Amino acid sequence: MNNKTKRRMMAVAGVVVIVIIVLLAVVGGNSAAKVVSVKDVAAGSYVDKKVQVSGLVVANSYSVNEAGVLIFDIEDEDGKGATAHVSYDKGVSATFGNGIKAICTGRVDASGTVVCSDLVTQCPSKYEKATDALGVSQLLDYGANMFEKTTKVAGTVQAGTLGDATQAVRFVVKDAENADQLSIVFEGALSDQVKEGTQVVITGALSSDGSKFLATDVALSA
Repeated sequence: MNNKTKRRMMAVAGVVVIVIIVLLAVVGGNSAAKVVSVKDVAAGSYVDKKVQVSGLVVANSYSVNEAGVLIFDIEDEDGKGATAHVSYDKGVSATFGNGIKAICTGRVDASGTVVCSDLVTQCPSKYEKATDALGVSQLLDYGANMFEKTTKVAGTVQAGTLGDATQAVRFVVKDAENADQLSIVFEGALSDQVKEGTQVVITGALSSDGSKFLATDVALSA
């Protein structure tokens, strides 16, 4: 191989390297999500672009459609101003619920909805002592005297009952001493430390017929 041929091959190789670098830069640029605000998305500035937007889940804005897609709205953390519409088709986490911070990554469609491919929710763990809480059996024994009256109840999350915020009954708690159980309705987000077998302290009230406990807060037993 003469010097002229070698130089030609080196030149071709150099061009190939440059093309590969450019392609990688383009692909990387297209795949990177731009961090934007809820207000930016609501203004329609990022249609057909990949974004990452964070906000608080607007109370009772979420639902699951017939296709199993979670639909919800988020707002700025100060609770004022614009909202953004989000869809997510990969299931609902137990840590999802009213007021939870949701970090949504996805592409904004023509309607302004963030079609989310990655959803991260953040719910800090809460702890509360069970000393001033009633046991499940104690609460049930009071009967109608405790219907619709705010109180605290302590129990253990029953295996196989823990669900997400879109379900009518979020989970069931079992009494520490016997088999008595109580169905818990809760629309907020749960800490990822709330699992089957976890001891919890729940604030809320029995429903008007005593069949369910309508929770306003769920904490881990300290």
